[in-house]
Amino acid sequence: MTEHATTAHLSERLTRVTALPFIAIRRHILHTVTLLAVLTAALAVSAPPAKADFRLCNNTGSRVGVAIGYKDNEGWTTEGWWNVSSRSCETLLRGALVARYYYIYAVDYDRGGEWSGKAYMCSREKEFTIRGTENCLARGYDRTGFFEVDTNEQRSWTVQLTEANEQPSQRVPGIPGTVGLGGPGLPGLPNPPAGAPGLPQAPGSKQ
Repeated sequence: MTEHATTAHLSERLTRVTALPFIAIRRHILHTVTLLAVLTAALAVSAPPAKADFRLCNNTGSRVGVAIGYKDNEGWTTEGWWNVSSRSCETLLRGALVARYYYIYAVDYDRGGEWSGKAYMCSREKEFTIRGTENCLARGYDRTGFFEVDTNEQRSWTVQLTEANEQPSQRVPGIPGTVGLGGPGLPGLPNPPAGAPGLPQAPGSKQ
């Protein structure tokens, strides 16, 4: 083998040997980048979405029945009833809130009180979803006073019911259109009467 051939052969071998570490490093980098991309995609799929609901927590020692009023793109709606056990919470509306103001009426099944206000809307004793807040009595519904909840345009909100802000029932038996509901919430009624807001399987997530 000539000196020129020997030099060329050695040069080729050195080039191959030098290139090997770079090829290994390049493969390692590509593998790492691919692995990171897969992990990122997996985390994006498995990460739970941010909660954005309207919830109510019953911080009293009693069972309560809850109705809600709100305005969406189709106008005013009232819904009930959710039965919320003592010291527990319930989601009344799921998803990002569509309005700033919501309205709540709640009745204490065990002690006879209520949480009410001066925003009069339609309701009834059995489960309901009622469109519109006008002419409640003429349409065969009760006229009930809800209290206003200002969410400050947050995406989610939780209302806290406490015994401190509970009021005596304003329902006058036999007189329609008063703040409370006929039947449940009256002193001396430890359980909701048949057909009242104690029924299970109310609309949506109501229990």
